[in-house]
Amino acid sequence: MTSAANHRAVISPVVEVASERPTWSVMIPTYNSARYLGETLASVLAQDPGPAKMQIEVVDDGSDDDPAQIIEQLGKGRVQFHRQPRNVGQIANFASCLQRSRGHYIHLLHGDDRVCPGYYDAMEAGLSADPAIGAAFCRWALIDEEGTELEFQEEEIPARGILPDALTRLASDQRIVTPSIAVRRTVWEQLGGFDSRLKCAEDWEMWVRIASRYAIYYDPRPMAEYRVHNTSTTARAMQGAQEMYFTWRAMQIFAPLLPRELRASVSRSARKRFAARSIERGRALNAAGDRSAAKAHARMALRFAHGPRTWRHAMHIYLGGQ
Repeated sequence: MTSAANHRAVISPVVEVASERPTWSVMIPTYNSARYLGETLASVLAQDPGPAKMQIEVVDDGSDDDPAQIIEQLGKGRVQFHRQPRNVGQIANFASCLQRSRGHYIHLLHGDDRVCPGYYDAMEAGLSADPAIGAAFCRWALIDEEGTELEFQEEEIPARGILPDALTRLASDQRIVTPSIAVRRTVWEQLGGFDSRLKCAEDWEMWVRIASRYAIYYDPRPMAEYRVHNTSTTARAMQGAQEMYFTWRAMQIFAPLLPRELRASVSRSARKRFAARSIERGRALNAAGDRSAAKAHARMALRFAHGPRTWRHAMHIYLGGQ
């Protein structure tokens, strides 16, 4: 069996002395998201404290569109740009973002997502409150292709502060989207990058891994926006239930990090939750006429949970039910 470390990029420490480093590195991975990149950059530049305090860099994974033109027009020299010599894939591109970062705190902001006013000040206040805090995140909203807010994530706790029982809470469900969380760079240096065994749910595994070693700060104000659209990596992975398969794999990978006495109950709760979501998506896909994808979700539901209720719903989907 190979070590988990073999699947996670090593993030080397920054060579510069602390006095020369910016507080923030806003690293923006992109792949064919030029349509939305202008909104992403504008949301960051509206909060820009200047290059001495914030590195802003787009790292493009060999897109077919033209992010460089947008960066030049909107960034006006303020935004750095690095283009991969070839398409390396999402996980390797994230690793490049982390390795190229120079700030004390890293914000990975996908090139189709946005942050709201006050995000960086709020996350800096949380991360600087205690060196034991490894990451800080906020409440977030889903937005559609046009940038319209669809719904808000429920509050974790009503007031700002350290999230109680963060490890078991975060392992029970995917509660964090990447634009909502900022991580201390030394945490990446200690724990490594995202796990390359996961093509989806790599972020969930990462947040659980961080929570197993560090305190997590939370701010209930909605200050990040996660975009859902048909061309996103998540949307493409939904078609064959890949997102559910890799969610299941993520659960297997991080299960040993959970307290032994709670491992079974937390895992069981998460599996039941994702079985229900697989059934829900299977029904929706049947309604949309995509029988193959619907059956794939029914099979994943049975991989998550084997109870009679799940079997009954899965068979209903197999027979074309909604």
